[in-house]
Amino acid sequence: MHIPSMIEKIFRLLIASSRFFQKVKPLHMIERHWKGIAKREMAKDYIIHLKNDTFKRLTTIRGFISAKILKREVAQGIEFLIVTKWQNVDAIRGFAGANIDIAVVPDHVQELMITYDKTVQHYGVDFETGS
Repeated sequence: MHIPSMIEKIFRLLIASSRFFQKVKPLHMIERHWKGIAKREMAKDYIIHLKNDTFKRLTTIRGFISAKILKREVAQGIEFLIVTKWQNVDAIRGFAGANIDIAVVPDHVQELMITYDKTVQHYGVDFETGS
């Protein structure tokens, strides 16, 4: 292989890898995970609540990044995993209050649930690619 074609291959690899890493998001974000099982017939109401109430409120909090609803059918009903992403702990406090490990589950949402976690789990985001 002669030098110009080798340099061209290296250059193409560098371009390809830089495109990948341009999509990498900054680290030090925090994800907040919460699970609950909704009554089958109430699952749609819970999603409506999240979209119209909770998620709209979250968008007003400085440091909130994103939220997603994951769901699956289980024997008791519809299990939800709610994942929110935050820039820092102070932003989470803007939603959850001083004790960020306690789940925020309004009374009317509790009525939609068969069971739900009273606490949440927080995870530091170590690596994430962009979409």
